[in-house]
Amino acid sequence: MNNSFEIRLKNITKSFQGLEEPILKNLNFKINASEKIAILGSSGSGKSTLLHIIAGLDKPSEGNVFFNGNDISQLSENNKIRLRNIHIGFIYQSHHLLKDFSAIENVMMPFIVRRGHDRKSYNQAKKILKKLGLANRLNHFPYQMSGGERQRVAIARAVATSPDIILADEPTGNLDHKNATTVFESFLELAEDFKTAIVLVTHDQCIAQKMEKNYHLSSGKLRSK
Repeated sequence: MNNSFEIRLKNITKSFQGLEEPILKNLNFKINASEKIAILGSSGSGKSTLLHIIAGLDKPSEGNVFFNGNDISQLSENNKIRLRNIHIGFIYQSHHLLKDFSAIENVMMPFIVRRGHDRKSYNQAKKILKKLGLANRLNHFPYQMSGGERQRVAIARAVATSPDIILADEPTGNLDHKNATTVFESFLELAEDFKTAIVLVTHDQCIAQKMEKNYHLSSGKLRSK
């Protein structure tokens, strides 16, 4: 975790062919170290697009994204990949686990991409999975786990490398209320342990209220709630 971490979006507009209006309009937004932010909005309002732009996975039609003062549009594709691998964790509504790998192998994958397998990464993955109540599921494959267990593995994978920020797109959207609450509380505890910033997209007001700041995305504009 970097105490000087900052992401700044400046005058971001995003248009798509076939849409009369831009989905994001001249949007300005800043994320600081350890901040916990929820973004709410109706389906199709641009919430996922915004997350992809923050991460450099999608390019704005206009405007710039600055990561610790550096314009990510100026980075090579390899450097963007490196930035994401080191500084950003992702959690999606559907867990996106690799089906042919066990729980602990899935959690270790960011380490493997970064530097290859070693004992340190194994121990870190094991520690986080145990903290999430999955000590007995380390060697289970995704098809052998429940939906809640799979999503906990996805959370463990996102936080394992101690990223500066986690971008979470409806991370409990496929779970029932009881499982969603349990999984989300575990997620917040881990993020607090690692002092990781969160930008969370959700439709769930109860989950949003657990975050420090709430914003609503509507008509291309981001407004504080």
